[in-house]
Amino acid sequence: MGKILPILMLALGAGAGIFGGKLMKPAPDPVTAEAPAEPVEVEAEQPDDVEYVKLNNQFVVPVISEGKVISLVVLALTVEIALGEREAVYAREPRLRDAFLQVMFDHANIGGFDGAFTNSSSMDTLRHALRTVATESLGPAVQDVLITDIVRQDS
Repeated sequence: MGKILPILMLALGAGAGIFGGKLMKPAPDPVTAEAPAEPVEVEAEQPDDVEYVKLNNQFVVPVISEGKVISLVVLALTVEIALGEREAVYAREPRLRDAFLQVMFDHANIGGFDGAFTNSSSMDTLRHALRTVATESLGPAVQDVLITDIVRQDS
């Protein structure tokens, strides 16, 4: 009897749990209870005449206040260029990285990475400045500069 009691209690507990789960299950939503909707295919229009070049290393930008580093902003960038211009980006990457860093340092110095730094007006200002220096470095092959990752680590 001593060996059967734990097994009986386990079975009783499992049964009670299953019953309670079914009892507490919410009623089906009338909208979703009908036939499932057909999946909608969304095709993002990607031009065939562009390619994307992800820059190899992330950018680390210090945010300074009262002479001290108060946070670091880490960004990853991708350059959207005309098809066939990938090698030109890699050939000029050191100059391009330097120009991007200068833009990001200037952005940090005017407070662009303070507070809600990902708001659209602040990000648009940064994107525009990055696109401008990319065009100056690489010419008209540049379509855009995409900020693919951004994070701020406060100290």
